[in-house]
This record gives sequence, C-alpha cells and structure tokens, in this order.
Amino acid sequence: MNATSVMRSDEIVRFNDASATARFGLIVLATDMTSERDLYRQLPRDNVAIHVTRIGFENPTTPENLQKMAPRLTEAAMLLQPLQPLKAICYSCTAASVAIGDDAVRTSIHAGVGGVPVVTPSGAARLAFAALGLRRISILTPYTVPTTEPMAAYFTKHGMELCHVECLGLEDDRDMARVSDETIIKAAIAIDRSDAEALFLSCTGLPAINVITEIERRIGKPVISSNQASAWAMSRLGGLHDHRPAEFGKLFECALPDLAFGEAA
Repeated sequence: MNATSVMRSDEIVRFNDASATARFGLIVLATDMTSERDLYRQLPRDNVAIHVTRIGFENPTTPENLQKMAPRLTEAAMLLQPLQPLKAICYSCTAASVAIGDDAVRTSIHAGVGGVPVVTPSGAARLAFAALGLRRISILTPYTVPTTEPMAAYFTKHGMELCHVECLGLEDDRDMARVSDETIIKAAIAIDRSDAEALFLSCTGLPAINVITEIERRIGKPVISSNQASAWAMSRLGGLHDHRPAEFGKLFECALPDLAFGEAA
C-alpha cells in the first residue's frame, strides 16, 4: 500500500470580504414547500445567502397546531447562531405569526440567536401597507374559516380597514403550495371591492408571487403577498435599497418605513 505524503502550502490563505454577502436566516415549517424558492427568486442571487432551518409542524393548519410551534422557535433559532452576523431572520409562517404573536415570535428567536431583526410575514405586510400609504384592504387566504378569522382580527387590531375577507378552505399547507396560478388570480379578482385600496394574499405556502403583477394589472391596485412582503423587508434590512424587481409588484418600488423594525413588524 503506497503512503501518501500531505504537505501544507506556504501560500497565504486569503478570504473574501465578509460583508460582500448579505446573509439571512430563514425558519420554515417542516411541511413548507414554497418559502425558500420564493425568497431566492425575489432576492438578488449574486450577493445574498439564505440559511434555512426547519421547525416541527403537523397539519391540519389550525390556530391550535400553529401555536404549538411557539416553544420550538428558540431551538430553531439557535441553529442559526453560528452563522452570525445575519442581516435578519424570517419566521416564514403568516398564520403562526398571528396565532403566536409577532412580539412573542421575536422574543423567542432572540432568545436563541440574539438581537437580530426578526421578520414575520404578518408584520412585513403591515409595513408594506404603511410604505404604500394604504389602510383599506381585502384579504384572501387559503385557510379554513377558523384560521382566517384571527388573520382578519390581526389586521383590524393594527388599524387596517377590511373591505372583504375570503378563504379557500384548505387544511393542509402542502395542498396550499399546489394551488394553481389560475385559481389565485380568479379568487383575488373576486374578492376585490371598489373601496379596497389593495389586496393581501396571505400564507407563505401559497405560490402567489407568480401572479402578483398580473393581478395588479387587472385590478389596478397594489397586491401584497406574504412571501413578497417578507422578501421586500429582508432586502431593505440587508441594505439592498436599490433592489426593485419589477416582476414582483409595486411594493419593491418602496423604501422601508422610517420605523423601528422591531416595534413595527
């Protein structure tokens, strides 16, 4: 058996500038099939890295099951600690952020990874409407009525005026990830009301970014989706202020509102 001799190079090891890459953390449900793909599509690929960890979740998507994730958030966040510094961490579940509470989500993540800005899709959507200067909205969710009702109450509590709310009645987020473009477009147009200033398409599992610009073209109003709002907030927190992909709606033309993100999101 021939021995192999290994020698250390005398060359100096050089490193790329650590600040050249904007690094983000992403906490997704074990059943999530959409968030990672959507965020990578919306953020610039050359200088962004998304570091993903998953959190246990079992369907059906009910407020009770969503709340069960609360004690697991800190452990999930701890897996991202070695990757610091991170520009932001997104907890990619709209309904769970509402069921658990934005503040409670933020506190649990900070317990595991420190004071990194935390993005929730629900909080990012509120920031999106603030950036657009809009308050009257219609909401479409893929959930059942019992899971949609807390979503409506959340936006009402935070000062939004709801013109219409409708849901598709799905219980499994893996089914939500398979909803067709045609279905989303038709349902979004159907919930639009003359007094609504914008539409919100809830759920990070719903593949809505495909059709945002088409819906905006048809109704002549801004359309906000969970993954679009999250990507927009993350890009601005990451210093990507000039990142304005036209294919994902009017929101990317906006700056982040001049608010403390930890308070507003």
